[in-house]
Amino acid sequence: MKTKEIADLVKGELVGDEDVEISRVAALEDASNGDISFIEAAGAIDRLEQVSASCLLIPQNSEIKTTCPSIQVKNPKYAFATIAAELHPFRKSSGWHETISIPDKSDVRARFIGAFVSIGENTNIGEGSEIHDGSRVGRNVTIGNSSIVNPNCVIYDNVTIGNNCVIHSGSVIGADGFGFVRGEDEYIKFPQIGTVVIEDNVEVGANSCIDRGALGETRIGEGTKIDNLVQVAHNVTIGKRVVIASQTGISGSVTIEDDCVIGGQVGFGDHCTVESGAVIGSQAGVLPGKIVREGVWWGTPVKPLRDYKRLNAHINSLPRLKQEIKTLRQLISELEKE
Repeated sequence: MKTKEIADLVKGELVGDEDVEISRVAALEDASNGDISFIEAAGAIDRLEQVSASCLLIPQNSEIKTTCPSIQVKNPKYAFATIAAELHPFRKSSGWHETISIPDKSDVRARFIGAFVSIGENTNIGEGSEIHDGSRVGRNVTIGNSSIVNPNCVIYDNVTIGNNCVIHSGSVIGADGFGFVRGEDEYIKFPQIGTVVIEDNVEVGANSCIDRGALGETRIGEGTKIDNLVQVAHNVTIGKRVVIASQTGISGSVTIEDDCVIGGQVGFGDHCTVESGAVIGSQAGVLPGKIVREGVWWGTPVKPLRDYKRLNAHINSLPRLKQEIKTLRQLISELEKE
């Protein structure tokens, strides 16, 4: 693509040669002839002398001076990702492997089905979708158009997955939730007969687990992105455009509303609610029933960031306070002797 075409694609303002050919995206330090890279902030200016890119994306109204053509955009990183999708498109697979197992009662229009894939009865898989090697798709499952189930995934019965979703390798969608009732001398399983609904444009990272609802549904909202090794328990409701980082564990019946950001290794107690726009920092702990409102939160138990910082400052001052108390005791002891 020429720089003029790229500027049109990202709706940016081009400064410099319109006809420079761009064939790849690259990191700022690694870019060379034919590459495009980006600068998010003026802090990267110091590195410009070592940059050999053929074009740079820079912030709007920026005073950054470049020796190559530049394109001013509102969000350089977002524009960079848009260009990357155009220059490095996802490699689509096609064809059905001879080892697959598909019953007659299922309606499967997938573009690709890999080796040793097994599909249950009354399952519908839309056009352009891909089911990769070794995956199991259960009975009464619906998978929309252009969704990708990567190798060795398990999609249990009665699960719905929307359009343009990506389920990465090793993920399990629709397993029983961890629900047991204690009697006098044993635990028995509470019914786990609900479902999982994953809306359009959701991505689920490798080795993540999303449990079915006990009696209702577990729902993942449109545009939500879930990292690797995330556990979503039964009857959880996650809203739209939520981002959840790795190793987070979400207990049953938790509600996370739209546009939240959840850091890595966050633990959620059951029946808590995270309201729209909340940001929860890594390794935080949200107690059962807690309501987390909009804003930035951190710590265990989770608290507003300003309170967390204040508490940390107090904790860090404890060694000094201990020494002061020790000194005071010595002075008091000496005064008592006198």
